[in-house]
Amino acid sequence: MVARVWSLMRFLIKGSVAGGAVYLVYDQELLGPSDKSQAALRKAEEVVPPAMYQFSQYVCKQTGLQIPQLSPPLKLNFSLRDSWNSGILTVMSALSVAPSKAYHYSKAGWDYVKERAKEYSK
Repeated sequence: MVARVWSLMRFLIKGSVAGGAVYLVYDQELLGPSDKSQAALRKAEEVVPPAMYQFSQYVCKQTGLQIPQLSPPLKLNFSLRDSWNSGILTVMSALSVAPSKAYHYSKAGWDYVKERAKEYSK
């Protein structure tokens, strides 16, 4: 009986964490325009490191353990929109020249095969 209650509790905890994550993503509009996503990323970069430091200090005080100081997180200063757009432009450019490149390479391959066939037939 206890095992069933425990598995039900685990399921409810996991479900509430997953539901909370989905709600947070929806509430912060992280899947919307990239401007809002970048603002949320900047906000997280400002809030998370001090919160982690305070939590580690609390744990140290409660347990008497010494937690080594972590190096500061990397600062990523690039525009997600520009990176995404340059990637899309690169892929579309490659797709647009693919037929002419395929023609050029197949023609060069066919010419190579014809030259080798002439050499072997001599």
